[in-house]
Amino acid sequence: MRVIGIDPGTGSFDFFGMDGEKVILDTSVPVPEVARNPKVLVDTVRGVFPLDMIVGPSGYGLPLTPIKDITERELTLMVPDDKSIPLYDGIRMVIRLMKAEGFPVYFTPGVIHLATVPAYRKANKMDMGTADKVCCVALAVRDQAELYGIDYNETSFILAEIGFAFNAVIGIDGGKVVDGFGGTSGGPGFITLGTMDSELAVRLGEFPGIVLFSGGAKDASGKVDLIPEELAKNHSKYPEAWNMLLESIVKGVAAMMVAVEKPREILLSGRLSGIPEIAEALTARLSRFGKVRKVRRQANVAKEAAEGAYIIGEGLLGSKYKGIIDCLKLTRAKGTMHDYILLKGIELEKP
Repeated sequence: MRVIGIDPGTGSFDFFGMDGEKVILDTSVPVPEVARNPKVLVDTVRGVFPLDMIVGPSGYGLPLTPIKDITERELTLMVPDDKSIPLYDGIRMVIRLMKAEGFPVYFTPGVIHLATVPAYRKANKMDMGTADKVCCVALAVRDQAELYGIDYNETSFILAEIGFAFNAVIGIDGGKVVDGFGGTSGGPGFITLGTMDSELAVRLGEFPGIVLFSGGAKDASGKVDLIPEELAKNHSKYPEAWNMLLESIVKGVAAMMVAVEKPREILLSGRLSGIPEIAEALTARLSRFGKVRKVRRQANVAKEAAEGAYIIGEGLLGSKYKGIIDCLKLTRAKGTMHDYILLKGIELEKP
């Protein structure tokens, strides 16, 4: 089986793929390069053809859907048609190009679509963890099962996925996703504000989606060109930003223990978890909840979500990771991110 996974991150698009036991793709393309030439993503994929399956880029996610079935409605559910966010335009263009080329792409669910998450936890939520975060979960399930020699349905952990822009905290119990705080429903990230105070939302009125890409630790630092590595190395210079970033993750993990009372461990993934100072500080702060470690991966370049997407692709083809698909019940995913809004007195625009 020749399968690749794609992770459409805020800082880079990552690709990971294998043919049996051989790595055929392990690379990362910076977003500025994608913005200049979105076709570079299609060229990257075409370079390892023929392929049996490609997973992603799925954005906010869909129930498992082949690219041939994607209309403008599904495209907008995955990636909003918001001109204020150039990244979204790039992803939408790439999806249209891959469909036109007949690429063997499948789009995969976010946490909100999963049948294993109780409906009451989804109330008034849209982002409980995007599709790439679910891909990280697939990788973490494989990792924990292999490390401890247990079945996939015995895995139990809280995953803290710390990205360049957004963070997510997801709870896994008995090999199933049971709850999640997504990048816009959890605490602030390096770039993003996370969940928004309803009073602030009311006073803002209508606002473009790009607003969500502000208000995080970077803005708290007061340094407009701050990068995560500088924050990590000189965190004493930016104490507000440093504590804002770390404490939001700790609070997310603490809250998730309501849904996963006795996790086997706390797992870290995402770009920022690869920065030693951040990983060490989080390990120290999270150790009160149990063992903390980084998710292990085969990829040397691509981030965890890309490798997790590859794992899902292998599983969907009925190959070596079919058990992970069965455990996560990905084929039972259903609905849309609009299905659980209970608010009255509003008219929610739907695709």
